[in-house]
Amino acid sequence: MTNNCDLKTIGQHCDRNWYNAFKQYIFLDSDSLTVHKKEKSNKMVNTTSYSNAPDLTPDDYIVIGLATCFIKEEGEVHEVDVIEPIPSASLESLFKGIPTSYKSAVATTLGSVLDGETARKPAQLDNSAQIVDDFGERAFAAARTYKRKESAQSLIPLGGTYSDFQYSVEKKRVLNAQRVVSKDDNVKQHSHTHKIL
Repeated sequence: MTNNCDLKTIGQHCDRNWYNAFKQYIFLDSDSLTVHKKEKSNKMVNTTSYSNAPDLTPDDYIVIGLATCFIKEEGEVHEVDVIEPIPSASLESLFKGIPTSYKSAVATTLGSVLDGETARKPAQLDNSAQIVDDFGERAFAAARTYKRKESAQSLIPLGGTYSDFQYSVEKKRVLNAQRVVSKDDNVKQHSHTHKIL
């Protein structure tokens, strides 16, 4: 018999030994499509996944940062603190001492900063800071980077806060900057570039 079965008919057509082993570790609730893992104490632990990111659960590791950014309005530049997810590659770069606009970062779980589609501020970060507009999408993307590279999770232990970054706002990070392309941006090519010599 084959072990590749439709989950609805798993108990009817699959090898019974495989089915019994499967049943010991995972229970699938077909109505809500929520996967529950059985603990040794037979207590059920809910590991619901997100509709936009079925590969992620609320228990997944993520780092959220508090950064100083700038907004340009009517010719003036205003400072604003924002809360945003930090991907693993960026966090590794920050730990190498590059100048950054991040003041601090907190390691937490996806479920503590996302309630369904609603973003929540981590209690450890400045409550007056704004959450970035695309927080949910960026949080999912950042959480995936820590799943791929689990070694980055050791930089800030879960529940920990880190604030010894090389903080600098010398190079201002403008959130609403618009790039206007002009003819002056074109690269000047040598006159012989397109000629056959």
